[in-house]
Amino acid sequence: MSAGPAVGRSGLDGRWWPAPAKLNLFLQIVGRRPDGYHLLQTIFQIIELCDKLRFDITDDGVIRRIDDETSSPPAGVAPEQDLCVRAARALQAAIGRRHHGVEIRLRKRIPLGGGLGGGSSDAATTLLVLNALWEGGLDTDQLVNIGAQLGADVPVFIRGQSAWAEGVGERLTPLPLPQRWFLVIHPGVAVPTAAVFQAPELTRNSPVITIPAPLCPAGRNDCEPVVRSRFPAVAAALDWLAAFAPAKLTGTGACVFAEFETSAAAERIAAQVPEGWRAWVARGLQGSPLQPLLAAAGESCVAGEAACPGRGQGPGR
Repeated sequence: MSAGPAVGRSGLDGRWWPAPAKLNLFLQIVGRRPDGYHLLQTIFQIIELCDKLRFDITDDGVIRRIDDETSSPPAGVAPEQDLCVRAARALQAAIGRRHHGVEIRLRKRIPLGGGLGGGSSDAATTLLVLNALWEGGLDTDQLVNIGAQLGADVPVFIRGQSAWAEGVGERLTPLPLPQRWFLVIHPGVAVPTAAVFQAPELTRNSPVITIPAPLCPAGRNDCEPVVRSRFPAVAAALDWLAAFAPAKLTGTGACVFAEFETSAAAERIAAQVPEGWRAWVARGLQGSPLQPLLAAAGESCVAGEAACPGRGQGPGR
């Protein structure tokens, strides 16, 4: 199955494409590989909070990333550390099209260091859209293999489904989840993932469970005790939110969240979030908004429409 239609530049460049965030509804660490990577079990819930990316392709073979607010390269981020640039370069090498270049513009909405997978999602959107723009012809499994080299969370965004995950996060089983709304809070700090996974007190021997259900133990996250002890702002956010609903940490943080049956219920709590914190109310999604948009755009362009729907606009919220 193709990961995206190969329709060339006329239909897909110059548009804004979504890169959704995720929540870890449950996360436990069940072991560690000899290479140091941790083995985990988790539920990935895709949510409608999205970054937006635009791809303007060139013929000079150069991969550039531009901050949409400043129209300049992102400050303080070397190209070798930028996941979008690394994804584009990896795809460029995989398909053998060294003369293909691109200017990538990013509208960042997902906070960095928040445990929401924003950088990984940006990389996945880069791989999926450029595979179509550059007519790379790679299928989903091939893109997942590239993505897994960039980060453990990239594959779930390439596959585009909320899922049960095992291994280092690459073994995915689509998981139907009930319709929910989430209040996500960022308490104003960034939590470096490496610092949490390197912590000597981190639990690494949780018992392996079989396929999940939303019946997993109370939203348990093995990273939470470490993050609570080392980042008081995250502990404060968890305690504050717990006064209204069961509060959970996503990934290694810093974001915390709670689930609600309606958007109105979540919005009522969001209106009370303390000053200095950021809050979003987001609907849980069974699938990413990217893949249907990419498929629809490709089909309309292949059909010979004079203008592809939504060109130049930002899909999603």
